[in-house]
Amino acid sequence: MVSLVDHDGALAALAGGEVVAVPTDTVYGLSARAEDPTACRRIFQLKGRPEAVALPVLVADVATAARLAAPGAAVALERLAAAFWPGPLTVVVGRAPDTELELGGDPFSIGLRCPGDEIALALCREVGPLATTSANAHGAAPCHSAAEVAASFAGQRLAVLDGGARDGTPSSVVSLLGPEPVLLRAGPIGLAAVREALA
Repeated sequence: MVSLVDHDGALAALAGGEVVAVPTDTVYGLSARAEDPTACRRIFQLKGRPEAVALPVLVADVATAARLAAPGAAVALERLAAAFWPGPLTVVVGRAPDTELELGGDPFSIGLRCPGDEIALALCREVGPLATTSANAHGAAPCHSAAEVAASFAGQRLAVLDGGARDGTPSSVVSLLGPEPVLLRAGPIGLAAVREALA
């Protein structure tokens, strides 16, 4: 069953391998410890998300992002982080070769974002990187409140951290896997701004 939890309850649930719906600077997200493969698989099950569609990862800072990314991505990550993090930009880069995460999709890449929300940031600082995707059934509109999350996942085992309403749109997603940045999902930050930050 869906249960409302406070910050400490969310920490305990995440540490215990549960999925928790948390508010971010954009929308509510289904989150689990990125290094817990069982919990990450539970996100796919809850959302009905195809495993070919990788889970992005929320991080507390650029240093954590750099640890999860391939060494060659460090400079680009630092430039984009300086311009847009914390904020609504997910950056897809090569994954560090020694990083064993089960996020679905391409095992050699990873989507990283530092959220501009103190609730989400605090969880990342205390629990570590969080595999997070918008809190909704796959293909449905994202949830903007704890009440919407509870209604969407009624009857499921899910902890929800109520942080009030969120009125953002999902983050922009930019891939840096090729020679030029590619916009994979339109959002608050445009491709022109990304190119300018990387120049």
